[in-house]
Amino acid sequence: MTDLKDVARLAGVSRATAARTFASPDQVRPTTREQVFAAARELGFRPNLLGRQLRLQTTQLIGVVVPNLLNPVFAEQFQAMERAARARGYSLLLATTDYSSERECSVVEELLRQRVDGLVLTVTDAESNSVLSSLNTEQTPFVLAYHQPSNPNYSAVSVDNRAGMALATRYLLDAGHRRISMVAGPALQSDRARLRYAGYCDAMLEYSLEPRSVIEMPAHTQAEFAAIQPVLQGADAPTALVCSNDFLAISLIAELRRNAWNVPEQLSVMGFDGISLGTQMHPTLCSVVQPIALLASTVIDQLLAQIAGNAPTSHCLPCHIRPGDSTQPHEETHDARTQ
Repeated sequence: MTDLKDVARLAGVSRATAARTFASPDQVRPTTREQVFAAARELGFRPNLLGRQLRLQTTQLIGVVVPNLLNPVFAEQFQAMERAARARGYSLLLATTDYSSERECSVVEELLRQRVDGLVLTVTDAESNSVLSSLNTEQTPFVLAYHQPSNPNYSAVSVDNRAGMALATRYLLDAGHRRISMVAGPALQSDRARLRYAGYCDAMLEYSLEPRSVIEMPAHTQAEFAAIQPVLQGADAPTALVCSNDFLAISLIAELRRNAWNVPEQLSVMGFDGISLGTQMHPTLCSVVQPIALLASTVIDQLLAQIAGNAPTSHCLPCHIRPGDSTQPHEETHDARTQ
């Protein structure tokens, strides 16, 4: 079996230099580094990192917990974080919770048993979460992604969910819509969805309009026409819908079109996230854009700063409207559904 001594001999360096090349490549001259790596490739040698990890008490692993990968926003976030972490010498371990607080406890415990150096978490509710309380007590480094916690001991990176949905609602109000409803997953389970509903209410009240109750879908990322059909009839039916996330908006548009409703001619639909899939569909999705790549790199930077011993910090990043063909201006006297 090939060992480090064989690599050193082929590369023409000492065993100590070969070991240092794998342990701290930035401390070795580029020509020497390439000689050692070339010898390792030729011999099929891969260094065992376990000994170094035990010696330094670090695994260079970050645990990442997200609700699911059905929503592309989390897949895009993970990919961007993986790039940012890899550039800093770290790898990621991923776990999903399906919006279950019980599963959040178990997957975090599993990741901690893997001896991750820190955690990136998107949980159901950051305000009343026993997992976060426990991690904070144990001084385990973690950063929340997409949350806006009130606890100053929690590090977080997010956009202002409330202001972002108010921005989306005002966009529709400025386009002439007055009968606007919000569509979300079950019982506003997510703290982010609750903040977004508050933002919708803020904008409606600014225009002296009564906010409407949430149109609840059976899942956070899946719409059902039966759940929305009852509110689509009558003089007070909405002319525009804001959705708690992009994938729900995309699913809703598909359901509406399958049931002979034209978007945006009969009903404008707007999302929240700014996932790239929204630009590739027809009609293109109008959405509130979260800067996912910036959020991901900021999360990694903050986590590594905590791992290095710095105090938790939080950032709230700007969001903006990405116009799309899924919305259009509305005039009450020219309601497409009455023609």
